[in-house]
Amino acid sequence: MVELGVDGPARFHYLPTTEDDRDAMLQTIGVGDVDDLFADIPSDYRNPGLDLPGPLSELELRRQMEAFAGRNRHAGEYACFLGAGSYNHFTPSIVRALITRGEFLTSYTPYQPEISQGTLQATYEFQSMICSLYDMEVANAGLYDGASALAEATLMACRVTGRSHIGVCNTVSPAYREVLETYCLPQGLEVHDVDPDASELHPETACLVAQYPNFFGYLEDMERYRNISDAVRALLVVSADPVAMAMLKPPGSFGADMVTGEGQALGLPMSYGGPYVGLFSTRQALLRQMPGRLAGRTTDRDGRPGYVLTLSTREQHIRRERATSNICTNQALMALAATVYTAAMGKRGLRQVAEQAYHKAHYAAERIAALPGYGLPLVGTFAFEFPITCPAPAGEINSHLLEHGIIGGLDVGDRFSNGMLLCVTEVNTREEIDSLVDALAEFKS
Repeated sequence: MVELGVDGPARFHYLPTTEDDRDAMLQTIGVGDVDDLFADIPSDYRNPGLDLPGPLSELELRRQMEAFAGRNRHAGEYACFLGAGSYNHFTPSIVRALITRGEFLTSYTPYQPEISQGTLQATYEFQSMICSLYDMEVANAGLYDGASALAEATLMACRVTGRSHIGVCNTVSPAYREVLETYCLPQGLEVHDVDPDASELHPETACLVAQYPNFFGYLEDMERYRNISDAVRALLVVSADPVAMAMLKPPGSFGADMVTGEGQALGLPMSYGGPYVGLFSTRQALLRQMPGRLAGRTTDRDGRPGYVLTLSTREQHIRRERATSNICTNQALMALAATVYTAAMGKRGLRQVAEQAYHKAHYAAERIAALPGYGLPLVGTFAFEFPITCPAPAGEINSHLLEHGIIGGLDVGDRFSNGMLLCVTEVNTREEIDSLVDALAEFKS
């Protein structure tokens, strides 16, 4: 850590170099003083004064942090109908019991396979489960989250096709779209909006990006997306909800080239938005262009199974110009939680979660649509989420719901008049849904 001095010399608290070492380095790069390295930053902004309170004892600090935490409103305290990318699912206690074991709690990247067989096997199982859910041939060890996984898929599509145009359905999550654009900007890639009813794509499109179910919870025609992609030799990239895949036809069966997703629903708490784990899968033919890491299974000379890091296509491991990404790590502990959850739930248990959420969401939608002043603006089939139109802006509705102990939905007034996006999961009881409906009916603008 370097603390820049305005009037005096810089002070080095943690660097083990000596004054002579630093002078030699400065001389080598042709700089007279450390402050010269920061000359582009106006001096008034280099070390601004910080209005910090005085120090506290550990006991005082703990009380203060508990007071701050007590001001939060969370899904364990309220009935929650907020989704839009982070979902309130039930997590069996076995998940925390296993991932907090000492051998897993600090799981990072298993560089030394001889002492990391447990972590490597869990990663291998994680990849296998993602392939099974998405009906794809190969999956990696996990990326940061669903948004960055989708963005990495679009970059991969551009590498594979040699093209620079990306078509994104306007029903993809706005947050995902922003991350995707951030990734594409420095690469000089062009991102285009695509209407779900579009019959053709830009002839130089590298990939078409769709969400399944889409941001509003509805199902779109993936086979048609495959056909219009094929017409211009573009790849099809799908961001899919892994829980919904337990009861829906998986994207691999539609011919998707890459399938990504957010793994938070697989046993991870909402946690204010993270840490989560991004899911990434593709076809075997595209394996070498896949970002991140891949754990593989082999046998030793005695025929016993063993696990190793098979592929690491980032610049830390190979020549920078050949790297597929600069993903700095995999989400090993989060991937482990998702693996334990999926294994504990099993194929039938995960399907029951999806079916319960589906039926409860449709019950809620039917009751809300019958209320005066409310409606369902979209026609079609939805899974666990659905937008509604309200008699007043979503912010006013949500304030009213909070007074009744209910966390409402996301404000989507930019897409629908007084629109709100609601989510129902297996956690929501019939009583909670009925209370939501009653509270909406009581609202007076």
